[in-house]
Parts: sequence; structure tokens; C-alpha cells
Amino acid sequence: MRTALVTGAAGFIGFHLSRRLLEEGWQVVGIDNLNDYYDPALKESRLRELEKHPAAEHFQFERLDIADRAGIEHLFGQHTFDRVIHLAAQAGVRYSLENPHAYVDSNLVGFVNILEVCRHHRIEHLLYASSSSVYGLNEKVPFSEGDRTDAPISLYAATKKSNELMAFTYSHLFNIPMTGMRFFTVYGPWGRPDMAYWSFTEKILKGEEIPVFNHGNLKRDFTYIDDIIEGIWRLIDHIPQAKAGPSSKAKAPHDVYNLGNNQPVPLKDFIAAIEEAVGKKARIKYLPMQPGDVEVTFASINKMKNALGWAPSLDINKGVSYFVKWYVAELLEEKK
Repeated sequence: MRTALVTGAAGFIGFHLSRRLLEEGWQVVGIDNLNDYYDPALKESRLRELEKHPAAEHFQFERLDIADRAGIEHLFGQHTFDRVIHLAAQAGVRYSLENPHAYVDSNLVGFVNILEVCRHHRIEHLLYASSSSVYGLNEKVPFSEGDRTDAPISLYAATKKSNELMAFTYSHLFNIPMTGMRFFTVYGPWGRPDMAYWSFTEKILKGEEIPVFNHGNLKRDFTYIDDIIEGIWRLIDHIPQAKAGPSSKAKAPHDVYNLGNNQPVPLKDFIAAIEEAVGKKARIKYLPMQPGDVEVTFASINKMKNALGWAPSLDINKGVSYFVKWYVAELLEEKK
């Protein structure tokens, strides 16, 4: 039985990936610090779902912060990992304006700790979460992996770009295969309360106003969680080979891929999909653009299509309806 380490296993993507790995017959070791960026009770609920999985005997969880160097080193001394999927990070663009040190501790210090243990334990393949935010205010769309990503407009985006640079360097110096995954606005059941689809659903159901930034002139490449997990699954054994970049002699077994829907959705259409799913009209409060935000995200997925035959399969209306159905069943019914 192969063993995977999933960092951020109590998080949105980490939970779904852990479940998929268990279904595929893997041993999963999950770690998470269960911080209070959003309600830890949701993270604990995800862990309880994993504990109820038919293959739960193959899931082991440890509460551990990736910034804890000694703890991470001890973990790698206790296990032999066939794959490391690093999803733990301090998320959120706007929160990075308020609490920058959280991003340094988790996204920079924590990532170096993961790189170091992967180096010393000769991990065969490290996959790590990057973000569409690395594209910043690029005007060329759709965003392609070869586009420039040297002008991030939030600290969160800067840390994700830094992760890619650090990963390339370690990959080059120590010949460790690594794959960066640039996620585009992931949504779905068991998602994150800080994301718009969750807060909009909650406020519409309560009859409260929803804040719509840039006066509604935003587009997002919303990507359903099941499509993201399928993409990660296909990348797990797609190990990069050493190659040089287009303008450098530096070779590294390192690559990055966009994981997006390739169909940016205007915010008004997204809100309409939620209204349809909940059966209630939204009360909208239009607001100016927020610092660190971008007007559009739009993924080119040609690289994933060509390399792995991957393409997203769920449109926004079905995806939103699945989320709302889960939200009502899991959260509203529980409170009654």
C-alpha cells in the first residue's frame, strides 16, 4: 500500500483529496494545525467525515503546524512517504492585508520546512498548491503557465509565487521532482466560509445584503472541487523530468499546471446561479474594488489537456446547486 502525506488535510481541498486517496487504496497521513482563520469546527467536521470513511483505518491524522520545524522533521522520521501533497497554507487575499505575519509563517517558513524534509528523505514527487493569483493584473487572457508572473498584487500572491521559485531552486539543486498546481477559485461542498459562494449563499438565505466589489464588474474561473481533485489525482504519478526553461540553462524536474475551469463567469451570473439554487433573490450592495483583488481570472488548461487528458466537467449552475444542496442539508438542517 502506497502512503501519501497530505498537509492541510482538514482544509477544503485536503479533505476531498484525502477521501479520494482512501478510495483509491492509499494509506493517508494527514496533518493540519486547525487554526481559526475560519471556524475550526468545520475542519473538525471534515475530519469526522474521514474517520467515518469505509477505509478509515488507513487514515492517520496528526495536529501539526508546518511552521513547526522539529515537528515536521519528527513526522518524516516516523513515516516513509511515496508522495507528498502540500496543500497547507494561509489562504485569503484580503486577510493578507491585515495579518501578513501569518502568511510568512505558513507560506514561507512552512514551505521551506516541507522542502527541507523532502530533500533529506528523497521524496519521489512533491506536489504543492500554488494559485491563480500569481498572474496578478496580466492583461493577456486566458492565463497560460508560460506567462509572466513577476508582479503579484497581494502578499498572498507573492508568497505563492515565492513557493514556485523556492520549489524550482530545490528541484534544481537536489533533483527532487516537484509539481506546482495553480488553482482557480475552487468551490463546492465542504468548502470555505470566507469564499464568496459560501457567504453569498448564507446572506441570501438570511435576507441580508451581499457585498459585491468593483460594482459587480468581476469575472472568476470558478472550478468545482471534484474537477480539481481529478486533476491532482492525474498529476500524482505524472513525475516531471529535468528540463531547462525557455530562457535559462538551469535544469530542474519541476513543472506547474493551471487547474481551472477555462470559463470565467461574470459575478452577476454567479449570483443568479445561487439565487436559482436557493429560490430567493439577492439584496446587493455594490462596493469599489478591494486592494489586492483582480478583475478577471481565466485559466488556459491546454497544458493539462495535452499532458493528461484532463478537463473540468461541471458547469457553474450544477456546481452551485450541489453546493447549496449540501449547505442546506449539512448546516441548516443540523441547526433545527
